[in-house]
Amino acid sequence: MARHGGGRGWYGKVVGAALGVTVLAAGAAVWTAQAGAVVGPSPKATASATPGGAVKPVDVSIVHASDAGARGVNITIDDGPDPVWTPQVLDVLREYGVKATFCMVGTQAQAHPDLVKKVVAAGHRLCDHSVSHDTTMDKQSQAYQSQQILDAERMITEASGGVRPMYYRAPGGAFTPYSRTLAASRGMRPLGWNVDTKDFELPGTDAIVATVEQELPNGPTLLFHDAGGDRSQTVEALRRLLPRLKEQGRSFGFPVH
Repeated sequence: MARHGGGRGWYGKVVGAALGVTVLAAGAAVWTAQAGAVVGPSPKATASATPGGAVKPVDVSIVHASDAGARGVNITIDDGPDPVWTPQVLDVLREYGVKATFCMVGTQAQAHPDLVKKVVAAGHRLCDHSVSHDTTMDKQSQAYQSQQILDAERMITEASGGVRPMYYRAPGGAFTPYSRTLAASRGMRPLGWNVDTKDFELPGTDAIVATVEQELPNGPTLLFHDAGGDRSQTVEALRRLLPRLKEQGRSFGFPVH
C-alpha cells in the first residue's frame, strides 16, 4: 500500500479553521473518557467493547484481504458522503448487487446524516476516515491522532443512527502504530488498499478502468472516491468495472474484519 495523495487536501482547506479549536477541545474530552487506557502499540490483537457490552478482539494489522476469498474484490469508497456523488455511487452498486465499504470523513457524515443512513440501509459498511482528512496524521501528536479518530467515530455513529464504523483508514495511508492500536481498541480494523485508482486526479474513465485491470493482481482492495470534486469519472468507471469483474468470476465482499 503506497502513500496516497498529498497535503491536507480539500477538507483541510474547507474545515481546518473551523475545527482547530472546538473539535480539539472535544477530542480531549473524548480521549479522556473513551481511550485513556490506550497508551501505545499493542500485541497482535486488542479487545474492543461493542454497544451490547460484548468484547471482541480486533487485529491491529492493516487488512487488505477479502472475506469473499481468493477471487474476492473489496470496493472501498473514500471521503464522502457527498450529496451529489454518493447517491450516484449507491445507484450503481445497487444496480449490480455489489456491497462496498464507505470510508467517511467525520465532518461530511455530520453534514449529511441522511446519506450515512442510506449507505447503512443498503447493506454497506462504514469506515472511519478521520475528522478532517489530514494526510500528515503520522507526523502529529498522539492527542491529535486520537481526536481525529475518536471524534470521527462519534460523528459517523451519530449520523448513522447508532451503527459504528467497522474499520479505520488513515488519510493518505498515514497510519502509525499508535493510531492502529487506538482504532483496534474501538473495534475498527485498520484498512489499507491494494489498487489506488487515482480517480481523484481525474485521469479519465478509461484510465481508471485500466488501472484496476492492471493492478488487481496486487490484491483485492480497490480505492475509489465519492467526494472532493467531480466524481463522474468514478461513477462511470464503476458502471463499467462491476459487471466486467463479475464476468471474470470475481466475487465482491468486505475487507476481513
